[in-house]
Amino acid sequence: MLIINDIIKKLPYTNPFLFVDKLIMVNKKAVEGSYTFKKDEFFYKGHFKEQAVTPGVILTECCAQIGLVCLGIHLLDLEEGNSKDFQVAMSSSEMQFLLPVFPPETVTVKSKKVFFRFNKLQCDVKMYNQQGQLVCKGVLSGMMKIKVI
Repeated sequence: MLIINDIIKKLPYTNPFLFVDKLIMVNKKAVEGSYTFKKDEFFYKGHFKEQAVTPGVILTECCAQIGLVCLGIHLLDLEEGNSKDFQVAMSSSEMQFLLPVFPPETVTVKSKKVFFRFNKLQCDVKMYNQQGQLVCKGVLSGMMKIKVI
């Protein structure tokens, strides 16, 4: 079974497009993790002139990396073992944005599995700011499979 740090190492992302700093917990039904949006992130330049605001697509990506991909890696490991490589593709997202995220702010993503069958994972995700306020929420779906070499 993978430990939390192994899950992060298996993510198919690197800087500047890795939006997972740490995983707080993961089990077969849920995952929780966090990320700090730094002032010098590439997407803040020009988004907006007066005060940088984290784009919704980046908030969605952070939710997907923590709430869908990290959980998917864990679930695939439970089924197949940790020596395998995997492929992932997001298939749908429905997100509602409720509050802005300004740098530097740490957000926490909490995700609950809706279902995982035929390698399709669907999760209810919620992102919270440092004050515990709900920033965004939604349903994310993706396909997870073992890479055939």
